[in-house]
Amino acid sequence: MIDEDSAWSAVINRDAGQDGKFFYGVVTTGVFCRPSCHARLPLRSNVRFFGSAAEAARAGLRACLRCRPLALVSSHPDAARVQRAAEFIQQNCGRNLSLAALGKRAGLSPFHFQRCFKTVLGLTPRQYQEACRLRTLRKELRAGEDILQSIFASGFGSPSRVYEHVDTRLGMTPGQYRDGGEGVAISQVTLTTAIGLLLIGATDRGICFVQFGESPQALAGALRAEYPGASIAAVEKPLPQPLAAWAEAIDEHLRGNQPHVDLPLDLRATAFQMKVWRYLQSIPYGEVQSYGEVALAIGRPSAARAVAGACARNRVALLVPCHRVIRGTGELGGYRWGLERKRFLIDLERSAKAGRIGRTG
Repeated sequence: MIDEDSAWSAVINRDAGQDGKFFYGVVTTGVFCRPSCHARLPLRSNVRFFGSAAEAARAGLRACLRCRPLALVSSHPDAARVQRAAEFIQQNCGRNLSLAALGKRAGLSPFHFQRCFKTVLGLTPRQYQEACRLRTLRKELRAGEDILQSIFASGFGSPSRVYEHVDTRLGMTPGQYRDGGEGVAISQVTLTTAIGLLLIGATDRGICFVQFGESPQALAGALRAEYPGASIAAVEKPLPQPLAAWAEAIDEHLRGNQPHVDLPLDLRATAFQMKVWRYLQSIPYGEVQSYGEVALAIGRPSAARAVAGACARNRVALLVPCHRVIRGTGELGGYRWGLERKRFLIDLERSAKAGRIGRTG
């Protein structure tokens, strides 16, 4: 396990002695670095730590072009060549890059190049290129671009190539992703929690709805209003997988036993809403920020009211932790599921965090 306080201290001090022991990613820029990177120091709330470069890459982050973290991830003699190849793939992911061409560029045989690339990065060159393409596609779709135009702009040769790779990395199919899940099948389950009933709605690709309510009927109506074109069915216990695992994780989170709930989401949103929601997921457990601080962190310092609006439109309570955003005065501000629940969640996280620090201190 990474000691995040020590890791952050190493990043602040640009400790080269920690290079290779862990990597840090910056969610707002989408890159990961080694601790000694001399790039501008990011906000702590935007930073996530990884034990390996492969973990960072699988999280959708790309290697920093300044500190070149892949060159240090192993003692492999060709690590630097892999670093340069990865940078080339990032910059040219829309092109048809054959293994032979990449190997020639790296000065290695195709077989040896592929083996070295996977040893160093944890992904094959093709998998790495597909990850880069999907990242570009997500940006295009979230900006509201035409589906076919987005598919071709991101380097996929045809729509069928995209659908082959659609999984929890993208969520809904491109059309559903843009248009809001029309025709999607949604399973729903209701849990009884310490702060009332909670309904979870999920597609086969991820969670699309997590909300508190006063009755099963009201919650079911809210889900139907959110997804009027979907086919919705209640699921009885024992729940099928992976819905059972997702429900258990959320239940444990509400008990204070599982601080970090990183579950696949299947959401639709404007580009601004998605930017806010992604940032909210980076706010550390047990901490709060003001609407103004969130606006500043996402590069929109005058958009505090718009940030509040994005929080109000959040459809997945807890998983996008909008309860961690309060007013600059210290007042709770709004919460679509009631201020008592917001206070409960903030207090729960603070007490659970304090308890863990006490046990490890």
